[in-house]
Amino acid sequence: MIRIFITGGTFDKDYDELTGSLVFKDTHLPEMLRLGRSRVDVSIRTLMMIDSLEMTAADRSLIVEQCLQAAEPRILITHGTDTVIETAGTIAAAIGRDIGKTIVLTGAMVPYAFGSSDGLFNLGSALSFVQILPPGVYVAMNGRYFQWDCVRKNRQTGVFEDRTT
Repeated sequence: MIRIFITGGTFDKDYDELTGSLVFKDTHLPEMLRLGRSRVDVSIRTLMMIDSLEMTAADRSLIVEQCLQAAEPRILITHGTDTVIETAGTIAAAIGRDIGKTIVLTGAMVPYAFGSSDGLFNLGSALSFVQILPPGVYVAMNGRYFQWDCVRKNRQTGVFEDRTT
């Protein structure tokens, strides 16, 4: 079984037709799993529905606490892309090198609700990675995975890339 923690981010944003802004209503994750015809055994828990730029140290502490308390050795976290690396680093620092768990964080550059999102692909990739990677903390985007301390978000291209090359 894979534990999935939902934290919000662009992944779960919706367009509010009245205000013209992006808002959170409810997670799209169950629908995404259904549309992707996933047969992976998962347990889903929404921790928060916020933009990652608004995430606080207390929010990150909650994520760490939930990772520590989870009985499952494989955890996937949906997260906003702007601070996903910071959260991954917080998890790694709090849990340590010998965590005994594989934790993969993923997100989307375009909201799933827009129909042209990378979210569905990123979710599927992250589900695959969390099943095969050894224990550690990783970020998965656009079919690639990175160790949390070897990735950066290129803000000019909107692409996650290896920061060691």
